[in-house]
Amino acid sequence: MENNDNKQKKTYLYVLLVTFLIIILIGLVCVLFVFVNNLKAQNDYNSVKSSVEATTAQIQTSGASYENSDTDLAENPIDFDALANTNDEIYAWITIPNTNIDYPVLQSKTSDLFYIDHDVNKNYLFAGSIYSEFSNLRNFSDRDTVLYGHNMLDGSMFADLHKFEDEDFFNENKYIYIYQKNRKLTYEIVSAYNYDSRHIMNSFNFADDNVFQEYINDVMNPHSDVRNVNSDVELNLDSKLLTLSTCLNGNNDGRFLVQGVLIKDEPTY
Repeated sequence: MENNDNKQKKTYLYVLLVTFLIIILIGLVCVLFVFVNNLKAQNDYNSVKSSVEATTAQIQTSGASYENSDTDLAENPIDFDALANTNDEIYAWITIPNTNIDYPVLQSKTSDLFYIDHDVNKNYLFAGSIYSEFSNLRNFSDRDTVLYGHNMLDGSMFADLHKFEDEDFFNENKYIYIYQKNRKLTYEIVSAYNYDSRHIMNSFNFADDNVFQEYINDVMNPHSDVRNVNSDVELNLDSKLLTLSTCLNGNNDGRFLVQGVLIKDEPTY
């Protein structure tokens, strides 16, 4: 009887040990998968940046303020012809000084959510890409253009939007730059705040002036405990907004938004 009890105990401990080892192995595989995916994403985007000669280092490191220029053409560091050879669904490039945000912008021709988990080469990638949906035109002419990106733990994609939660960082970094072929758009950041889970473009009829006026009033006075607002900026019915949207830290039910207003649209060489 005692021998049977010992055998049962040994069997139980053996099963417990094997189960524990399997759980550890699965965990290690998951960690390795995430690491490899993140490394692949970084390598892919570095390759794209290199191929288009995306030498935005001067912008990224200087954080220079926007100033009026007498020159007819602004500098454009992005080779959009090379980008088109990579993927013809790349239609813009976004750069925010003093962040890791320096990426191509895509819009799928077939599915709004395609680039939520695909890279610039249309391969599956957990980190996805920076993208917009069908509800926005690609020429940034809508009253609000919304770009989406993941809040990645390694600081890639739109994770650095959360830097704008810090008041000092918000006040010292005021501009978002969008490049298109032969074009540079400069946006001054208006506000950064926690938002709910509503889909902006599906929730507001921006063709209605009253709706848009109420919307921009909320942009300037967000209903959030986590917010920073640039009170020096004035919005009106002619304003063209850019909204950058990512997940809240530790919360999948809401969004963190950084919103800017177009202050300059200039041709480039």
